[in-house]
Amino acid sequence: MTPKCPDAAIPRGATRTTGPDHQPALSLAPFRGLRYDGRRIDDIAAVISPPYDMVDAALLRELRATSPHNAVRLIAPDCDSVPAGECHRRAARTFRDWRHQGVLVPEPHPALYVYEQRRDVPGEDVLLQRGVIGALRLSPPEEGLVLPHEDVVPRTVEERAGLMSELGANPEPILLTYHGRGTAAQVIEEVVAERTPAVSARTAGGARHRLWPVTDTDAIAAISADLAASGPALIADGHHRWATYLALRSRHGTAAAPAPGHRPGDHGRTTPAPGFWDRGLAMLVDSDRYPLRLGAIHRVVPGLPPTEAVRRLTGAFRRLRPVSPDLPAAQRALAQAAAHGPALLVAGGPEGTAPTLATDPDEALLQARVRRDRPEPWRRLSATVLHDVVLERLWGVPDAPGRVHYVHQAGDALRRARRDGGTAVLLAPVREDLVRSLAAQGVTMPRKSTSFGPKPAVGLVMRALPEG
Repeated sequence: MTPKCPDAAIPRGATRTTGPDHQPALSLAPFRGLRYDGRRIDDIAAVISPPYDMVDAALLRELRATSPHNAVRLIAPDCDSVPAGECHRRAARTFRDWRHQGVLVPEPHPALYVYEQRRDVPGEDVLLQRGVIGALRLSPPEEGLVLPHEDVVPRTVEERAGLMSELGANPEPILLTYHGRGTAAQVIEEVVAERTPAVSARTAGGARHRLWPVTDTDAIAAISADLAASGPALIADGHHRWATYLALRSRHGTAAAPAPGHRPGDHGRTTPAPGFWDRGLAMLVDSDRYPLRLGAIHRVVPGLPPTEAVRRLTGAFRRLRPVSPDLPAAQRALAQAAAHGPALLVAGGPEGTAPTLATDPDEALLQARVRRDRPEPWRRLSATVLHDVVLERLWGVPDAPGRVHYVHQAGDALRRARRDGGTAVLLAPVREDLVRSLAAQGVTMPRKSTSFGPKPAVGLVMRALPEG
C-alpha cells in the first residue's frame, strides 16, 4: 500500500461520523500525537507504563526508578503528601517541561496509529493483538455507539478529570472492541507488513510493542468506513477514563479550551481548540480478527481470616466444599462451577490450605438482597452476588478503599491475602457475549468485573492540546 500524499492534511471527508444509513456512527479521527523523541530517549521500554489502575505501589516505585521520564509520572503522580490539585499541577509542569525540552515531540502531521502487541514466550500461547489508535468522537449514551459494561466510582472520575484538565491532554488510551467488516484489519496488516515502525520496544515479560503513524488518506478513509459500518463498540478497558472524557466534554464542550497550566482569571492564555474535548484517545480492536483475552479481577479483604469468611457463608450457600490447594486446579473447578451459576473461590491462610468453593446461593437471600430491576443474567453474576450479598450483608465489609482490594492475578491475590491476614475471593471470567448483551441493554456490571487484555501501554502516543 503506497501513501498517496503522506504530508497532506487530512480532508474533512476522510473521517466519517455517520454510517451507510446516515445514522451516527463510530468516528475515529487522526491527530498529531505526542511521542517520545528517540534521539532523547535511548530505550522506549524504559518510559512506557501500564494503565494507571494496573500500577500498584511496588510497580510505581519501580517505574519511577527506571527513568525520570517514565509516563507513570504523568498518569500516577506522587500525591502522598499534597492535595490532589497541587499533585495534578505538578504533573502538568512535568508534562510542559518534557515538551519544552523536546523529550515529547508532536507528530509532523495528523495520523491514526497502528499498534501491535506481541508476546511470544516458549511454552506459552503466542499473544498477538493489533488495533488502531485515534481520537474517538464522544457519543452520548442514547446513541448506543459506545457501550460501557461496568460501574464507575464518581470520586475516581473527578480525580481523573482534574488531572486531564491540568495536563490539557489524554495521556493514555481507552480500549474498545468491535465487530468490523475486515477492511480496517486489512489496512492494519498491510501497514505491519510493508512499513517500518516508528516505535519498537520490548518490555519486561517479553512483550513487544510496535507503533506506526498512518497519514495517507486512503488508509484513513478505509479505516473510517469500516468503523462507520461496524455497529457499537464495547469498552474493554478504561471505564473511568471514558466517564472522565464525558465529564470534560460537558465542561469544555467545543469552546476554546484552556491551555495547559491556565488558571481562572489568567486572561490571554487560551488556546483555540474547538472540538478537542469532544473526542478522547482510544484504541479500537476488531475482535473478529484479534479476539481480546477476557479474565477476572479478584478481591482481597484484609483482616478477615478465610476460616471466618467461610463460617459466615454457611447457610447462605448450599454448597461449600474444599477443592485442591493447587491454584490452577482450583481455578478449573471454579470455572466449571461458574458455568452453571454464581461461584466464589474463598482462599487464603497458610501455604497448602485448601480453598473453599461456594456455589448455589440461597434463593430467598438473593431475592431479598439483589436488585430486582436488573435482568436475570445480571442478578446471577458472581460479582453481583459477591457485592450485593456477601461483602456487606454476610461479612460486614463495605466496598471502600482499604477495605476491599482489587487484584488482577489470582496468585497475587492469594499472596496479598496471606500477607494481610485476610481472605482472597477469586472469580471466574464472564463470557464476552454476556458482557456485550448486558451492555447493549444499558446494564452495567459491578465495577472491576472483567479484565480485558492485553491493554495498550501508556506513553507510546499521547493526545494533547497544542501549546499556546
